Amino acid sequence: MCGICGLLNFTSERPDAGTLQAMTDSIRHRGPDGEGFYIDGPIGFGHRRLAIIDLSEAAAQPMVSNDGRYILTYNGEVYNFQELRKELREFGYEFRSTSDTEVILVAYQHWGRSCVERFNGMFAFAIWDTRKQELFLARDRYGIKPLYYAFFGSTFLFGSEQKAILAHPAVSREMDREALLEYFTFQNFFTNRTLLKGITTFPAGSTATLSSTGSRDLRIHQYWDYDFSEPEYPLTEAEYLEELDMLLAQAVNRQMVSDVEVGAYLSGGIDSGSISALAAQSNPYIKSFTCGFDLHSSTGLEAGFDERERAELMSYLFKTEHYEMVLKAGDMERCLPRLAYHLEEPRVGQSYPNYYIAQLASKFVKVVLGGAGGDELFGGYPWRYYRAATCFDFEDYIDKYYVFWQRLIPNEKIQKVFAPIWGDVGHVWTRDIFSKVFGDRNIAPSSSEQFINNSLHFEAKTFLHGLLVVKDKLSMAHSLEARVPFLDNDLVDFAMHLPVRTKLGNLNEVIRINENESKSKVNKYYQKTRDGKLILRKAAAKYVPEGISTGVKQGFSAPDASWFRGESIKFVADALIKKNARIYDYLDKDVVQSLVMEHLSGKENRRLLIWSLLNVEEWIGQFLDEGDA
Repeated sequence: MCGICGLLNFTSERPDAGTLQAMTDSIRHRGPDGEGFYIDGPIGFGHRRLAIIDLSEAAAQPMVSNDGRYILTYNGEVYNFQELRKELREFGYEFRSTSDTEVILVAYQHWGRSCVERFNGMFAFAIWDTRKQELFLARDRYGIKPLYYAFFGSTFLFGSEQKAILAHPAVSREMDREALLEYFTFQNFFTNRTLLKGITTFPAGSTATLSSTGSRDLRIHQYWDYDFSEPEYPLTEAEYLEELDMLLAQAVNRQMVSDVEVGAYLSGGIDSGSISALAAQSNPYIKSFTCGFDLHSSTGLEAGFDERERAELMSYLFKTEHYEMVLKAGDMERCLPRLAYHLEEPRVGQSYPNYYIAQLASKFVKVVLGGAGGDELFGGYPWRYYRAATCFDFEDYIDKYYVFWQRLIPNEKIQKVFAPIWGDVGHVWTRDIFSKVFGDRNIAPSSSEQFINNSLHFEAKTFLHGLLVVKDKLSMAHSLEARVPFLDNDLVDFAMHLPVRTKLGNLNEVIRINENESKSKVNKYYQKTRDGKLILRKAAAKYVPEGISTGVKQGFSAPDASWFRGESIKFVADALIKKNARIYDYLDKDVVQSLVMEHLSGKENRRLLIWSLLNVEEWIGQFLDEGDA
């Protein structure tokens, strides 16, 4: 795991070494173990190294191929590199290191652009072809590793983080107002926009080529996409369970490969619990890490947010070396400046607990396993899917699901909130942004299972991708590599083609709901229950206690609704109520403050909106005003 950056000058001018150094320095937290540069003709590569596999200088980057034709700068891990190396050796290739980096380089030599289809792992990399004078970019299937790019003037720029692009003197800093509307609609980005105008997210599951001598056209090719669908010939539940057990163990074993110590996040749920249990089998007394919350000032449902007791039980059963930290009211505002700097773009949920748990883990290990992806692959959010499980057609489905995903601002208040810039964003139809996520899947589904699979596809493409951005940025803020065994290629391929009824238990009941029945009866299927991930729960029962494998779904979230009304109320008021916040250059002050006051007075729960406002306000100060981190 590392940090990469680079630039290509279309004028054929040699890149400035000082500029490339500044770009690379901006992401030094991603790789404190070393740096490297390559400049030749119009191309410049920078690299910061976090040494995980092959700690020797033989694995240093940028790496040049044996014949001198190709140069690689790479971030990530390809877990099947040893099998690929063996295969490439049979074709006559020789290797001078034991790294996965060299395997990627040689694989590109041999298979060309299609090499990415053979990689099982997480990656973002660039390869320069000195003969063709052509740049090749690639990002892993799921978007575990970030990659951004931009065209400014006569220069193409790319980097693991936007900070690397911003370090180039040609880059301007301007709010992308359409992206701001998108974020405050979905608390995420469903397009490839960022809040910085001109800087674009390179799409997951894609490659691209760019010539220094031809047109300045970045030719992007999507080599993979999610395909949730019902199997043509379903197996028995016993057969599915047997295969799932094998694939999950295989995924964890693959991702244990490392020349440094590996630890594991351990919450109170089945996802991280199963992974920690399997990791502990091959690595006795593995270090595990849990983040809990002080609940003295929490009320209602938030009083059950702390999962330390369940994590401690599993640590005892798995015999891990366990470490915990407890977050309190006030910890959010304490870390917000650093968090906004490293996150660069606000994303889903309230992510500061991720920052703190990564900080804890980084004190003991350089690599940590986590449970991301389990919910999205195996149907962990049934109360979301059921809202659009029975529809007349695709447009009806979009209408129902779109309303749910407007997470921050009531639809009737969007125009009022964005009044100061409505002339710039009023033409944007966020429903169309939502609909385009489905691509060519807009053929009218013929069953509720197909509607559910559409929802799984959507959430993997958007919600999971947002979570992965958060996980990468906030772990690498502490020079920590975060791995996600649930996103092993074989496990994902298996999960996508499981029958919906192996994941969800109440689908038949939801289908039978009569529109005339009381709202309370309908709503019971829209609440968090023990439904969802049924087959994963059964597989996990082999590893985690019964009370956990059959427990109600619990997300990793702090009790901020209570804290924002209590111990953090002064911080919220100072940032959003009492002073003329910079965010009001874009949003209507009176309308926003009325929404905030609805939360502070206890009338509505707008914790996600308050978090998003605070995060964007901090972001403006750091990225538009060029404030210091």
